[in-house]
Amino acid sequence: MIVRDIALLVMLLALGWASFRRPWVGLLALVFVGVMHPQGYVSGFMQGFPAYFALLVVVALSAGWQLFRGRAWPPLFWDWRLAGLALLWGQFVLTTALGINPWAGWPRLMEVSKILPLILLVLLLIDTRVKLNWLLMTVGLSLAAVILKGGYWAFITGFHDRVYGPPGSQYAGNNEFAVATAMAIPLLALWYREADSKMLRWIVAILIALGFASALSSWSRGGLLSISVVALLLVWHSRRKWLAIPLLLMVVGLAVVGLSDEWVARMQTMAAPELEASAATRLELWRLGWDYALQHPWFGGGFGGWIYLTLPVGASRAWHSAYIEIVAEHGFPGLVLWVSLVFGSVVSLSVLIARNRRWQLPGLTDQAAMLRASLAAYLVGAAFLSIAYWELLYLLLACAILLSRFAKVARIERTG
Repeated sequence: MIVRDIALLVMLLALGWASFRRPWVGLLALVFVGVMHPQGYVSGFMQGFPAYFALLVVVALSAGWQLFRGRAWPPLFWDWRLAGLALLWGQFVLTTALGINPWAGWPRLMEVSKILPLILLVLLLIDTRVKLNWLLMTVGLSLAAVILKGGYWAFITGFHDRVYGPPGSQYAGNNEFAVATAMAIPLLALWYREADSKMLRWIVAILIALGFASALSSWSRGGLLSISVVALLLVWHSRRKWLAIPLLLMVVGLAVVGLSDEWVARMQTMAAPELEASAATRLELWRLGWDYALQHPWFGGGFGGWIYLTLPVGASRAWHSAYIEIVAEHGFPGLVLWVSLVFGSVVSLSVLIARNRRWQLPGLTDQAAMLRASLAAYLVGAAFLSIAYWELLYLLLACAILLSRFAKVARIERTG
């Protein structure tokens, strides 16, 4: 429909103007377009338009002009994860140069490296905890538009039809969308806690409920585990556990009664994967990847190695696990660096939560707890999906870096 294309064009022009006026607002627009992928919903002249790249150029130029005009560079800071990211990308370059599939490896490296400009802009332009809050809410809101559609579809079909993500995005598949939704729910919960308006809180609460419905109706086993972890963490961090625990039990009971026998049977294959064809294939893929990593522990097979390495299962298939994906493609050094970044950020956020019991910095515990819940959902879902290079993951890692920095600055200012 041409109307959608015109609406997208008008929206991008408005976002471009806002980006030029306020670079950090442009960054929010860039995240919105990157996560929601609105061009996947058009079919006319805007379908192939590089909306993300166009906004990225505008934001970068606007930020550069702001720095030049102000003659002041943003304050530099250090975080161990910055070194980890540099080492990880160095390993990516090395394994690509030595990989078994260079014709696919180098283009894939370039594609994955598009994450880096976004991380740099986040670290440069998000310079207060208020802006960080807006960034986290933007990520949640970007997926909320799709969650609204998916949750509605789940209810009207009685959870009998699968829900999918934005066409052409990293979350287009039902499994990927379920994990992305699980990661977005804690960010919506943060928005709920920060909202002053009772009406807004009701709207966000409905979005959270629709998020759980969307994830369940994706028929994703990894998604089920991810939202289960998120549900437990939300209850754990709830200020009204006396209400949250019975509510969770009620939702679980309704799900057991309302979900179809086919859905339940699919989820039960997690307990006996050898009895289900796709799950058995996944186990074989994991064995192939792990065996190859043991044979090539330092560099793995490089980007695109899966095309050859998975042929023994009958055809080239994705690894169906981010952990196997990393170790098979980049060796054990790549796995150690990648796990250290993600799991280390979860530990760092947990330390912030514990320390803030003494510091009493307003809002810090909520931000750290919800970021931790999002990363925990990713860590669980990543065990079953090839999502090691998700832009959303590295965006949240950058947010975790900034939160640690802001907490340190606030602590220093308070103590003098």
